[in-house]
Amino acid sequence: MAIGVFILRLVVCSLALPMYLLNFLGVWNWFCKIWFPYFLRSFTVTYNKQMGNKKRELFSNLHEFAGPSGKLSLLEVGCGTGANFKFYPSGCRVTCVDPNPNFEKFLINSVAENRHLQFEHFVVAAGENMPQVPDGSVDVVVCTLVLCSVKNQEQILREVCRVLRPGGAFYFMEHVAAERSTWTHFWQQVLDPVWFLLFDGCNLSRESWKALERASFSKLKLQRIQAPLSLKLVRPHIYGYAIK
Repeated sequence: MAIGVFILRLVVCSLALPMYLLNFLGVWNWFCKIWFPYFLRSFTVTYNKQMGNKKRELFSNLHEFAGPSGKLSLLEVGCGTGANFKFYPSGCRVTCVDPNPNFEKFLINSVAENRHLQFEHFVVAAGENMPQVPDGSVDVVVCTLVLCSVKNQEQILREVCRVLRPGGAFYFMEHVAAERSTWTHFWQQVLDPVWFLLFDGCNLSRESWKALERASFSKLKLQRIQAPLSLKLVRPHIYGYAIK
């Protein structure tokens, strides 16, 4: 199977050679930063329709982590277009972090559509380095479809633990690598290098649960599912929450 992956990767990468050349010249990355928010705006509408029940289940107990004031302070890392806003409880104070500044105008539209939230501000930063967010300052951190594309999973989880107050929670929903003996895993490996370029650094075959298990959380509640998505490559999912 490894030989098959290698040969098919060569074929796929050869076909994608112009894209690799543009990436080497710095043009592709610039283009992706502009194009990706438009793609994600459409994608998240479909994703929320197909995964809405799971998101409602996931976020159903967010209010339990509200601080002494009774208001929930929430930081969303890799916020994208604000696709999770409608699932957050009323009165929730939301701060958003994303490395792509082009998401801001889409985020403003989502804020306007979700008046039940108290939007704080948008921070342009990578999740691995958020000095603008003070230590122990938030009740909850949310991260959905982000661990697949960050440069360093261990570092972003250290940052999550830093900004969470003691007893705070980290909520996640991520597509992950399929079981190694499956055809889905085979094609994830074949297409990973091109997928990475097409979808702004997204990796198909990350075993993100391992990073979560190694992180310094006191409790981890994690579930694996085959998500009801049209594209089989991203059906393997994990979701749940961890407590600091």
